[in-house]
Amino acid sequence: MKTIVLISCVKTKLAIATKAKDLYTSDLFRKNYQYALTLDPDMIFILSAKYGLLSPETMIEPYEMTLNTMKLADRKRWSTIVLNELSKHTDLKNDKFVFLCGQKYREFLLSDMCNYEIPMEGLTNGRQKQWLKEKLKNVRM
Repeated sequence: MKTIVLISCVKTKLAIATKAKDLYTSDLFRKNYQYALTLDPDMIFILSAKYGLLSPETMIEPYEMTLNTMKLADRKRWSTIVLNELSKHTDLKNDKFVFLCGQKYREFLLSDMCNYEIPMEGLTNGRQKQWLKEKLKNVRM
C-alpha cells in the first residue's frame, strides 16, 4: 500500500510560470506541503482547479480559478478527470490517501477510495494553520 498526499491549490500565486510546488505561495499551502513531506509519502499531488492533478515538479502558468465558485456539474467533471489521472499512478482501492484540502476539492473523489484520511476536516483555514504549525514545530526542513 502506497501513501499519497493530495494538497489543494490556493489563490495566492507567483505571477510567472514555475513548478507547481513553487507557484502557490500562501502560508497555508507552504505548511501543507511541508507537513506532506513529513509523512514520507510515496507521492504528493496538487489538486489544481485549472490543471487537475499535478505533480509538484510540473511547470505551470499562473491562473485564477477555484472549485469553491464552480458549479456542481463542473466540479463533478473536474473530479472525474482527476480520478482518471490518479488511477494511472495509484491504486484507488488499496492505497492510502491523505487529503490536505477543502471539502469541494475532495467531495467527489472519496467515493472511489477505500483508504483515506482528512486530518484537518472541519477546521477553518486559521485553525488548519495552527494545527500544521503544531505538527511542524520540531521538524527541520
